[in-house]
Amino acid sequence: QLQLVESGGGLVQPGGSLRLSCVASGFTSDYYHIGWFRQVPGKEREGVSCISGSGGSANYADSVKGRFTIFKENAKNTVYLQMNSLKPEDTAVYYCAAAPPSIDVQAMCRMTKGLYWGQGTQVTVSS
Repeated sequence: QLQLVESGGGLVQPGGSLRLSCVASGFTSDYYHIGWFRQVPGKEREGVSCISGSGGSANYADSVKGRFTIFKENAKNTVYLQMNSLKPEDTAVYYCAAAPPSIDVQAMCRMTKGLYWGQGTQVTVSS
């Protein structure tokens, strides 16, 4: 059974950093694409960053480019999202998701349906 478990969320001051982890089970992360999405109440879930199964291709939302980095450790079946220079507008529930390689990894970050989802982890950026 395919399962994704996120961790690493919390409360951080503006300008601070957090690293989110997404541990996959039931499949290998070097085969499926993995993405990070976020959602605030009343708004649609949006793609933050997605990385291909091979790790050779990654993309980012314009709002996080230069501040967030997605990377993976296939030996641990884990994908990370390193978030630096956090802003209050980064506050959201962050979800990781998986997509089969038949889906283009760039298209994945524009999808809100048809993916496998984790349960989410809250990130709050506030002083």
